Amino acid sequence: MRVTESATVDQTFSDAAQSLGMDTTTIATLTEAFEGNVDLRRDLRQGDTLSVIYDRPLSEPLAVRLTTGSSSHDVFLYRDPKGEARYYAKDGQSTKPAFSRYPIAFTRVSSDFSSNRLDPVTHRWQSHDGVDLAAPSGTPVHATAQGRVTFVGRQTGYGKVVMLENPPPYSTVYAHLSRFAKGIRNGGTVKRGQVIGYVGETGWATGPHLHYEVHVDDVAMDPLTVDLPGDDRLHGEERRRFAKEAESLSAELAG
Repeated sequence: MRVTESATVDQTFSDAAQSLGMDTTTIATLTEAFEGNVDLRRDLRQGDTLSVIYDRPLSEPLAVRLTTGSSSHDVFLYRDPKGEARYYAKDGQSTKPAFSRYPIAFTRVSSDFSSNRLDPVTHRWQSHDGVDLAAPSGTPVHATAQGRVTFVGRQTGYGKVVMLENPPPYSTVYAHLSRFAKGIRNGGTVKRGQVIGYVGETGWATGPHLHYEVHVDDVAMDPLTVDLPGDDRLHGEERRRFAKEAESLSAELAG
């Protein structure tokens, strides 16, 4: 039996999802599905809504709509001929980004991306090409995407730093590390989610945090808002079958 249920966001996405009976695995999957389009830590506001279509007694949501302010973001479940289930946008693009938004579990953003800020160490006005994510010393730092290590070592300002060349046109920087993870070396490769180092305060740092940069075509972009590439897209008969089902589910969500 197909049913539609909704919940109002009071504090977090997870709380709203739990109120609809979702388990932690499903919540983690949906968090990742929305990651490329919505920053669930920064964009959600009290009063936003989460709408879900279930096909009871199955527990996996067939479709989920997250309404934030005047914007709605939809994801739809598709099970391929092998039985593997993933969430896609209505156009058949995978909503699972090839990049993670955040490289660590952090407590707060201690310094934003800026074209001109007063550096707390040098006391000069200059650009801040990344974000500073505050976290306890020793917190694991994960590669936000697969890539090749172009530099691992020390640099002035950065302290201990790892630089990655990710799938074109992206590259990333992870600085102020206390130490590097075992096996991280120049020219080596890493997988998305692999631990590459640990939070510290080496270089020009006033406390333990990770300085994280994302570059697109060698231009620094705000890591908190930069568009993240999707993993893949459905094609051919799979896409046609998905599009038909997504259209029907979309109408139910709007209903």
